[in-house]
Amino acid sequence: MRVTKGAQIVAGTALLALAVAACGGSGDTAGSSSSAAGNAGAVRVEIAEPQHDLIPGNTTETSGAEVLNALFVGLVDYDADKKPFNRVAESIESPDSTTWTIKLKDGYKWHNGEPVVAQNFVDSWNYTANGANAQEGNYFFGSIVGYDDLNPGEGKTPTATTLSGLKVVDDKTFTVELKNPFSGFPTMLGYTAFYPLPKAAFESEGKLKADFGGNPIGNGPFKVSKPWKRGTDQTISTVRNEDFKEGKAKIDAVEFKIYTDLNTAFNDLRAGNLDIMDQLPAEAISTAKSEFGDRYIEQPSSGIGYIGFPIKSGAEYAKNADVRKAISMAIDRKTITETVFSGTRVPADDFISPVVSGYRQGACGEACTYDPAKAKALFEQAGGPKMGAIEIGYNGDGGHKEWIEAVANNLRTNLGAQVTPKPVEKFATILDDLGAKKWPGTFRMAWIMDYPSPENYLRPIFGSGGSSNYSGFKSKAFDDLLTQGDAAKSIEEGVKSYQQADDLIIKDLPYIPVYFYQTNGAYSQHVKNVKIDPFERIDLFNVEKA
Repeated sequence: MRVTKGAQIVAGTALLALAVAACGGSGDTAGSSSSAAGNAGAVRVEIAEPQHDLIPGNTTETSGAEVLNALFVGLVDYDADKKPFNRVAESIESPDSTTWTIKLKDGYKWHNGEPVVAQNFVDSWNYTANGANAQEGNYFFGSIVGYDDLNPGEGKTPTATTLSGLKVVDDKTFTVELKNPFSGFPTMLGYTAFYPLPKAAFESEGKLKADFGGNPIGNGPFKVSKPWKRGTDQTISTVRNEDFKEGKAKIDAVEFKIYTDLNTAFNDLRAGNLDIMDQLPAEAISTAKSEFGDRYIEQPSSGIGYIGFPIKSGAEYAKNADVRKAISMAIDRKTITETVFSGTRVPADDFISPVVSGYRQGACGEACTYDPAKAKALFEQAGGPKMGAIEIGYNGDGGHKEWIEAVANNLRTNLGAQVTPKPVEKFATILDDLGAKKWPGTFRMAWIMDYPSPENYLRPIFGSGGSSNYSGFKSKAFDDLLTQGDAAKSIEEGVKSYQQADDLIIKDLPYIPVYFYQTNGAYSQHVKNVKIDPFERIDLFNVEKA
C-alpha cells in the first residue's frame, strides 16, 4: 500500500456555510527553513518526514518511498501507461500461477560494488515476512508458502525463520511458491516491499544492522552521501551512482528536504531554495498555472482521499455502520471538489480508482450520494446524536485543514452533530497511533496504488491483516473473493471477483471515499524535464538542470 500525506487543496472560498479559513495552509507548525542546501549543485525535493528509517520492507508511505525509489530498483517497474515491465528481472514465469521462477539480469550492482544476486531478494523478503521484525510491508508476503509459520498470531511462537516457499537456484535464479494461484503476482513486484537488500545490510542470523536504515546501501541511480538520522536531520542527501547499470542520472545529486508545513516549502520553491514539489499548499493551486506556466504540473493521479473509521477499537459512532453511511451521505462531495479544491478533484463514487480496470462509475450508489434529509434521518435512527462528538483527525503536514473543516461543517449543518477537527503535526504520528489502536475517532486517509490492479485498492486496506488495515475491517467473504480473483484464469474474471469484494466494502463503509486525486505540482526555474507518474513518483533519473 502506499498511504499518502498530501491533499493539494485550495483555501479561501466560503460556500454553503463551510466556514473555510481564508489563509489556512497546514496549520501553524514549523517547517524547514530556507537556508542554503548542503550541496549547491543538488536538485532539492520536498517531502514530509518518513514514518520509519529507510528500509524498503518497512516503508508504506509516500515520503519514505520517494527516497527509496531513488536508491533502489526492483524486479519490475511500471511505464507511463501503468503497465509492468521487467527491470532487474530477466524473466518471471510460471506454468500454473503458483510456482514462479524468477531470473535476474546481469550487471546490476550494489552501491558497495557487489553484484545483485538472487540471495539478496530472498534475504530481503524473508526479513520483511518475519513477523518478529515488525515490518510494515510484512503483509505483502502473505501469499507465499511458509508465511503462516513466520506469523502464527499474537502470543504464539514462530516455527520457522524463513519462507519455505523461497528457494535460491543459483546467483541469477530463485523460485517462489504461492499458497494459491495468483496470476497478478508479477505485477506486484515493483512495490517497495519487494526490493532486495544487500548482504552488507545484515548481521548474523538474518538481523538487520541497526544503522542500515539511516545509511542504506541500494542498487539504484542515486546513493546516500551521508548518514541520515530520522527526527533530527531535515535533509536526506544523495549523489549520483556512477556505476548504475542503466546509465548515469542527468543530475549530480538530490537533496530530499523535510517540511512540516507546505506553505514554508512553497515559499522556498518561489524563492528558488527548493526545486520540486509534487503537491502544492492550500492557496497555491488557483494561481499556480499562471505563476509557473510550463513548470506547473496538473494530471490524473491514482490516489483516493477518504474519511476512515476505527470500527473495532474506536468510539461508538465509528463502530456503527448506519452512522458511517449517514456521515457519507451528508458530505457534499461535488461542492467540495469543485470549490474547495478549485475543480482539481473528482467526487469519489467507488473504492477502486478510475485509473485501473475494475472501476465502476456510481458503484457506491446511495452511500456516496449527497442527501442531507436522508442522512439526518438515518443518523437519528441509528442513535448518532447520543454517541457524542465526532472527531476528525488529519495531518497538518499535508495541507488538509480546509477540506476537513468543510466536511466538519457539512456534518454540523446536515446532521446536527458536534464535530471537532483534530490537527496533528505529522502524518507519521497518526499512522503510529492507528497501528497501535490508540486513535478513537475518524481520520483522514488516502491511498496511492502500489501496482496497477483493483486488488491493490482492496486487500492491503481492508483484507484481514492488511498492511494498511487501519479500520480493523475483517470479513472472510471479502478475503475469499480476493483469493477467487487472484486465481482467475483471465483478467476479466478476476476483476468481477474484485468488484464483488468492492461491493462488500461499499455496504459496510469502514472508510468513506470522498474524492479522486489529481497531481498538482510545480518546479523551479533551475530544473527541467520534471515528470511525475500516476504513482506520484518523481522521475529523478531524467530530471535535468536548466
